[in-house]
Amino acid sequence: MRSPVPGQSPEGEKVSDSTPLLQGAPQAEAAPVCCSARYNLAVLAFFGFFILYALRVNLSVALVDMVDSNTTLANNRTSKECAEHSASMKVIHNHTGKRYKWDAETQGWILGSFFYGYIITQIPGGYVASKVGGKLLLGFGILGTAVFTLFTPIAADIGVGALIALRALEGLGEGVTFPAMHAMWSSWAPPLERSKLLSISYAGAQLGTVISLPLSGIICVYMDWTYVFYLFGIVGIIWFVLWIWLVSNTPETHKTISHQEKEYILSSLKNQLSSQKSVPWIPMLKSLPLWAIVVAHFSYNWTFYTLLTLLPTYMKEILRFNVQENGILSAVPYFGCWLCMLMSGQAADHLRAKWNFSTVCVRKFFSLIGMIGPAVFLVAAGFIGCDYSLAVAFLTISTTLGGFCSSGFSINHLDIAPSTLLGNGKLFSGSLLLLMYLVPFSSHSSVKVKCKTGPLMITMDTETEGTNK
Repeated sequence: MRSPVPGQSPEGEKVSDSTPLLQGAPQAEAAPVCCSARYNLAVLAFFGFFILYALRVNLSVALVDMVDSNTTLANNRTSKECAEHSASMKVIHNHTGKRYKWDAETQGWILGSFFYGYIITQIPGGYVASKVGGKLLLGFGILGTAVFTLFTPIAADIGVGALIALRALEGLGEGVTFPAMHAMWSSWAPPLERSKLLSISYAGAQLGTVISLPLSGIICVYMDWTYVFYLFGIVGIIWFVLWIWLVSNTPETHKTISHQEKEYILSSLKNQLSSQKSVPWIPMLKSLPLWAIVVAHFSYNWTFYTLLTLLPTYMKEILRFNVQENGILSAVPYFGCWLCMLMSGQAADHLRAKWNFSTVCVRKFFSLIGMIGPAVFLVAAGFIGCDYSLAVAFLTISTTLGGFCSSGFSINHLDIAPSTLLGNGKLFSGSLLLLMYLVPFSSHSSVKVKCKTGPLMITMDTETEGTNK
């Protein structure tokens, strides 16, 4: 499964796509995994992205409880398409939280405003990471989002404009997180452990979705929706303290890393250094592999973020689950995706290190499964009508298979971006990542999603509660 001419690039340079390390270069003995600094970083990053996505998606569930149901029903002409099926709840739903008369269009602006802030800090995030380091940028990005989350109930009381502005500010904070984390991994991840380390850290995003969606529903039922924002905001602040205390930007500055592990990481990355001292923007823009990853990111993120934001609304308006069931069932697809991300990361590195599969072959294979599989089951979900079990099953399988992409194109920019002497590779690899994330989030505007329920086709505005025939 190697390239047609092993060890040769089109230009005749001696390289090997079975491992990013230069052929014949001396390699330090692999450092143990248990209690290692690099895996401790992966675990802390895991919880950081857990909180990041919990802060991002909690509004999707809370908004169902924040809006006066009479306002939604007035504009909803699909409420009779699927029969009411939820069992009566054993506890009385707490209705002490204030309700707002926000129509479908207003709710769409509230949910979508996060991404307008999110896109702005993508490119600057990569540059700042190269100057101040990913540790501070990621830490303060999540801290800022957590603090703004605490003020969500106050902003909602002030008015729609204040809430939209607050969510956009949260997006600004979260926009720097992925670039900052990639900048850190450019200094911390040995090439043959790259899939495992990045999959572990980014899998926290899926688990954050899995936990926050049902937990938000439970909080809305037993307490009220305001506590959804207070709880997750406080947890984010606690994580920030641990992150600043325990993490370092590079192995050289880490206080407790073993000498063996430091030498292992530095020697494996040293052989990747390029003499390039500036970011080659023009060659990057002309790079076909780069644009292939851009297209892959666009396609995957379009579906992923549409579902991430809209799934609770679909569960309520189309399948008609109550708020508690809504949160639980909306989380099931992301639990499958989380498990798939963890296993695919292990499998990808195993195929490269033990079975000598080429890196390009592994990336293509995992991307193929992670793109075609979700597309097939997502399309199938549009033709099952009001079959609740099949709807949840198809959405779960679709989102689960998407987890293979975490070891496919999602890591490929680090494969094709050699570290430079400028900022130890932070700016170069970070810039590649940002270029790929720019397109998907610029597309996160008002698309239409068609949901087929029975004989009728229902068109639902993305990120809104309202639906129309």
